[in-house]
Amino acid sequence: MISGENAAGKSDSAACPFCSPQTVRKAADEHGTVYAIADANPVSDGHVLIITKRHVADFFETTPEEQHDALVLLARLRDRLIANDPSIVGFNAGVNSGVAAGQTVMHVHIHLIPRRAGDTPNPRGGVRGVIPEKMSY
Repeated sequence: MISGENAAGKSDSAACPFCSPQTVRKAADEHGTVYAIADANPVSDGHVLIITKRHVADFFETTPEEQHDALVLLARLRDRLIANDPSIVGFNAGVNSGVAAGQTVMHVHIHLIPRRAGDTPNPRGGVRGVIPEKMSY
């Protein structure tokens, strides 16, 4: 079973780790309808998640207000990370929407992943690396 799903495979806020009070208390920041926490399994130092306060599985089901608030918080966190770590020279920001796209927690969240020079041998293609043979073009 995927995290945040019930036995019938439906999105379930009662089982969702992003809806638990313990997780929400760990919020590093918030803006309106969204909050941010450090990723539990970071790709790089500073990797954060922007999460809707409302339990909703798919980014494409979020409201315009949630999308706006997420972008405001995304920009604020980016600026804070850069101000605190001059080794950050880029970012990947993305959403996994659906099991086939790699979503494992069925509550929408945006990854903000700081990138540093040399953190991978060839970063060309960026998020295209979700299908490794399509990364280089």
